[in-house]
Amino acid sequence: MATDFQIPGFVDAHSHAFQRALRGGAEGSDFWSWRERMLDLAAGVRTDFAGVFAEMLGAGFTAVGEFHYLGLDEARRAAEAAGEACVELVVLYVAYARGGIERLRQETVSQYLGELESLRSEGVRVGVAPHSVRACPREWLAELGRYAAEHELPLHVHADEQPREVDECIAEYGLRPIELLADCGCLGPRTTVVHATHADGRELDLLAAAGARVCACPTTEANLGDGFLPVERLLHRGIPICIGSDSNVRIDPLEELRELDGIARRQSGRRDVFTVDALLAIGSDEGAGALGLADWPSITIDGAHSQLRGVDEPLCALVSSCSADVVRPA
Repeated sequence: MATDFQIPGFVDAHSHAFQRALRGGAEGSDFWSWRERMLDLAAGVRTDFAGVFAEMLGAGFTAVGEFHYLGLDEARRAAEAAGEACVELVVLYVAYARGGIERLRQETVSQYLGELESLRSEGVRVGVAPHSVRACPREWLAELGRYAAEHELPLHVHADEQPREVDECIAEYGLRPIELLADCGCLGPRTTVVHATHADGRELDLLAAAGARVCACPTTEANLGDGFLPVERLLHRGIPICIGSDSNVRIDPLEELRELDGIARRQSGRRDVFTVDALLAIGSDEGAGALGLADWPSITIDGAHSQLRGVDEPLCALVSSCSADVVRPA
């Protein structure tokens, strides 16, 4: 009889829990029309953090980086809900200087840092999170990069998700988004760039030189029509990859890993781009590294589940063909 086995818990390095409420809604024509609907939701939402974190834990995510831009009180609610759900949480507290809606923005970078420090003083694990080069001007990016380095905190930022974002950055600064991040001192070994879907070779070289990571969110990137991460080009440069559930249109770490593997196979025409061990490390160790976590809970896989019945190599079957249903309840 097949037996249960344990593996390190999966780590969701990039989540917007409130966006779970958007699943199943009208699609819209592109990312930008979806974004307008998302901002309408953000204007008044009170997030069911407990419900979303419980879903994550049930799917095998035992640690989460919540990329949070709904204000200080909601950040505290997220931390409380994660504690109740027994999920390790890092609040990637977002700096938002311009654009979006009023609820998302701080008036000054000092206001942002004061809010971040209040969370730290309350024992909440945090990371510095300039939302994007659209939302944070150069002077904010420089200050946030200095603060993150001084306090040895993770720094997470959206970059190169959409071609329009790249074009607007070039028009304003004469630099592409990751080039601007490098110029402002935001790249380093604690930096995670979320998406990097449209990063060019020069930008990937900058990430590699800085020892930075990329967080891929394949189910969201597919849902929003973002494009494909240039997987082999990252691997060729030794750039570490982690995964996130992002908009939470699906909550299933195995699907994120399988999407990532599928992209690599289609781009390369090969089936051996990732080993099973490498995919599992992307789903766990690399995400923990991105969040600055040394410890996070393991999970138990139901070895007798029908999805694993009769297989000779359970770990291989896990990443190639299983859903999160094979995770035993905690």
